[in-house]
Amino acid sequence: MGALRTPREKWVEAGLRALAAGGVDAVRIEALAKALGVTKGGFYGYFADREALLTEMLDTWERESVDDVVDRVERECDDPREKVRLAGRLTFSSDRLLPIDLAVREWARRDPAVAERLRRVDNRRMQLARDAIGTFCDDPEEVEARALLAFCAAIGNHFLAADHPGRTRAPVIARAADIVLDLPHGTTGG
Repeated sequence: MGALRTPREKWVEAGLRALAAGGVDAVRIEALAKALGVTKGGFYGYFADREALLTEMLDTWERESVDDVVDRVERECDDPREKVRLAGRLTFSSDRLLPIDLAVREWARRDPAVAERLRRVDNRRMQLARDAIGTFCDDPEEVEARALLAFCAAIGNHFLAADHPGRTRAPVIARAADIVLDLPHGTTGG
């Protein structure tokens, strides 16, 4: 993303910030205009209505959380296991993408169209995990189970409130990733 944004991009960005902070109900044109320091009327020069903004916000989230992540993983990693790790870090540890992702998940519980979009995004993410895991595991049932475990750990980590006696969460998650990726103990990448 370039440093200079068009006004349209600023509305989308403000909408994504509001979504991440307060859910879809927080995405209100008047509040966004105030946050941007512009008049509410300026919004309608770029969007027909709030629904058009919400659609563009989802388009941006999908592009950044799938297309951009996949592009970066392909550029930066040759090792399939590292591809899975990097994709997970970029998506579920990102200060930008994680709060938006969690807000979209909440929104999808109430909106069937958003739920369908989330399903499409999650299916693409699962396929990335399947493809990587399939390079070292040839049992289709095990590939699917490992991909599911990887995905559930990445998302569930942000909802689980349990303690890990004598340790912090990060090494436990790292070890779980090693197990899913069929790596011996002590080889964790972080």
